Amino acid sequence: MIAVADNRTGGLVIIWITIVAGMVLAVVPMPQFVPLELGFLRPDWVAMVLVYWIIALPHRVGIPTAWLAGIAVDVLLGSLIGQHALAYVLIAYVVASLYQRLRMFSVWQQATVLFALLGLNQLVGFWIESIAGLTDWSLWYLLPALSGAFLWPWVFLMLRSIRRTVGVT
Repeated sequence: MIAVADNRTGGLVIIWITIVAGMVLAVVPMPQFVPLELGFLRPDWVAMVLVYWIIALPHRVGIPTAWLAGIAVDVLLGSLIGQHALAYVLIAYVVASLYQRLRMFSVWQQATVLFALLGLNQLVGFWIESIAGLTDWSLWYLLPALSGAFLWPWVFLMLRSIRRTVGVT
């Protein structure tokens, strides 16, 4: 019985380590030789990690985890408190509602769905920023969704490998 409890605790630690790794990737500066315009290509790593864990372990990761991660990202990036939390909760709700279907899709089909989810994430962020009067519309807002969809197969395979190696259930 103790081994099961340790596995559950260890699994939560691994899940949160990957979420924190996504947060680190969100704030790591781009190299000097990369033009500033390519900064718009940076995907929302935390949203991608949350989508993976909700698809893989919906009984362990869900809306409360998404909300906590969103508040942490808001604090980390200095954005309006609740902006990322609201977007991540909406994504978590959609993914939790469709996780059985998403499991049946190939990785590239999941990438297409992820494009829509990350686009929703970007549009919610834009909506909140525009209400606050902080931004104007540009098609650059949708580039992170596109880059996230292209990176999804590798993120999926890496996180699945970590989950299977460590034995997170």
